[in-house]
Amino acid sequence: MSQLTVNGKPLVLALPATVLDLLSHLDFDPAKVAVELNGAIVPRDAFEDTDLTRGDQLEIVQFVGGG
Repeated sequence: MSQLTVNGKPLVLALPATVLDLLSHLDFDPAKVAVELNGAIVPRDAFEDTDLTRGDQLEIVQFVGGG
């Protein structure tokens, strides 16, 4: 288990894991979020291939539709 920081809060997650694994763990729809990893935007098509490591800092922004 390794500690990450997600939206400013500590989170313990079993590694190895990818951004997509994290989104699934947090119940986020990958099609409706933007992810920044250590200050860099992660392209949506790279979520599955972007590995997380201990100490990573992520910001996840969820898009909310209006109507």
